[in-house]
Amino acid sequence: MSLPDSHLRIEPLLDALFDQGATDLHLSAGAPPSLRIDGHLAPATSRVLTPAETESLCNQLVNDAARMTLEEKGAVDFSFQWNDRGRIRGNAFKQRNSLAIALRAIPQTIPTFSELRLPPIAERLVELPRGLILMTGPTGAGKSTTQASMIDWINRSRAQHVITVEDPIEYLHTNQRCIVDQREVGVDTPDFESALRAALREDPDVLLVGELRDLESIRMALTIAETGHLVFGTLHTNDTSQSVDRMVDVFPASQQQQIRVQLAASLQAILYQQLLPKKGGGLTAAFEVLVATHPVRNLIRESKSAQLRNVISTSAKDGMQTLETSLNYLINAGVVEYEDAVAVSLYPSELKRPAPPEPVDGQTQQRIAQALWNAEHPSSEPAPRAKRGQTDPAR
Repeated sequence: MSLPDSHLRIEPLLDALFDQGATDLHLSAGAPPSLRIDGHLAPATSRVLTPAETESLCNQLVNDAARMTLEEKGAVDFSFQWNDRGRIRGNAFKQRNSLAIALRAIPQTIPTFSELRLPPIAERLVELPRGLILMTGPTGAGKSTTQASMIDWINRSRAQHVITVEDPIEYLHTNQRCIVDQREVGVDTPDFESALRAALREDPDVLLVGELRDLESIRMALTIAETGHLVFGTLHTNDTSQSVDRMVDVFPASQQQQIRVQLAASLQAILYQQLLPKKGGGLTAAFEVLVATHPVRNLIRESKSAQLRNVISTSAKDGMQTLETSLNYLINAGVVEYEDAVAVSLYPSELKRPAPPEPVDGQTQQRIAQALWNAEHPSSEPAPRAKRGQTDPAR
């Protein structure tokens, strides 16, 4: 990819983000523009950006209000539609007296459950009338895409009112059977807390909270779920049981038991996901699933989250699975490499290397050789019988 020597523009870089099938574009002074493809960064050009160039690129991306926030707080989130290619979620931030930018591509079309390989329990969860569904995992694991797919299913299947509160808005939902109102923090509402408080007066059936960041947003999400609404929320944690602790530990010790009771009553499921490279290119997700059965609710109330993984391991009939169960399936199906699965697992000893292919006996080798001969010599005499130790009659 070639870039002009002066007047550097953002447009060809944004086109490259979609043309190359990348997930992210990084712009930082002292480094070339880089694309994240299949989980790995690769230079989009050999040209190393200067601080002046990254500032110019930033000014092409953000408006005056966002620029002011960047100057005051040192970072700003933003999103925008790029032609007909898709949406882009961005973050501009200060670093070493210069600016850096991270941009993520969001496809124009919302993927389906089958395209995302979502666990079967997802089809049951989107039919629930109320409760709290948590999506957890590290940054960049595809949580927003999974949530968007679930909201899209609801939008097409249920005649209800959906409200999303996001920072920033990523996937755009057009009204199907539902009315979908999407609110962006900093644009449509000052913060998550204000939006969640207002939501109770806006007659929602389904509420999506882009991120449960603090005590008040978690408290409001629990309250809304308790009052008969279906709530989707996002956390950054390393497994499902850690998500329970995170929800509780943000509160003062004097309130934690009450929060455990509320969480045990309103929780429906926790889905933890990790993205890893597919063989042949692309990315796929592995999922851990915790379903709020009676034993799970009891463990949450009794502050025994350390035992939740044991319940997950023995409750496949309820739709639960550990991340390692999902990873083993992907390994055995030939979708991912064993080494890539080990890299995202907290329990790599539970992962099984794929079995080597069984040796082929001599009689089977003879049949294969005969079939190959017949395919290559359709009008010839049958292949001579191979001698002992010889598998190719054409030699």
